[in-house]
Amino acid sequence: TSLGGRPRHRVALPQREAVELVIVNINGQVVRNLLDGVIYAAGEHAVNWDGRNNAGGRVASGLYLYTIRAGDFTANRRMILLR
Repeated sequence: TSLGGRPRHRVALPQREAVELVIVNINGQVVRNLLDGVIYAAGEHAVNWDGRNNAGGRVASGLYLYTIRAGDFTANRRMILLR
């Protein structure tokens, strides 16, 4: 996904679940723990990333990978952050 501004991640849940969303750089280093066990109701949800790391600093434009976990579901995706 090519993204400018605030990247948005969509999560569709069949039931209420705890959701984790972790963003890493291309070296595998954790950039941001965006969601850490946040409970969401069943349905579709959008999660925005402000392009900042866990310390609050702005990250550089480039390729990032993210993992979404909810219940037994895990998905790995990539995105390009454009500033």
